[in-house]
Amino acid sequence: MERVAVRLKPTLLPFFAISLILLPLLQATSVRYCDRKFYPVKVHGVDISPDPVVSGNPANFTISASADQAISSGKLVIDVSYFGVHVHKETHDLCEEASCPIAVGDFVLSHTQTLPGFAPPGLYTLKMTLEDERNQQLTCISFSFKIGLGSSVSDS
Repeated sequence: MERVAVRLKPTLLPFFAISLILLPLLQATSVRYCDRKFYPVKVHGVDISPDPVVSGNPANFTISASADQAISSGKLVIDVSYFGVHVHKETHDLCEEASCPIAVGDFVLSHTQTLPGFAPPGLYTLKMTLEDERNQQLTCISFSFKIGLGSSVSDS
């Protein structure tokens, strides 16, 4: 038996190493672009904290992106759906969510939202549209997030 265990260790080592590398990718939030293939603002990733979101508590949505053009002002439009049914829409001044003016290159949008305590647990879809001061669409993405049951671990 001991001899078999020694032979399995070298065989399992590459699998273990690959799983450690891929684990963070499996936990990343998947972002989808809406319609067009080209947007002046490209989204690189979305970080949601806590994940899953806890209703009644603040949730932070951090979006890393890059701009092909300078952006002096604009708005961020957020639409939320629950099982395909539109449940919420809000509009924010871009300069309240990011540091304006936004120069060409990388930047971060950060939005904190306290979801209502009565929000049911489940999978939600958030669609975010970014528009400039002339209402020209700079990007449009959607991603899913989960509202879990109960309180988060950080609440204890």
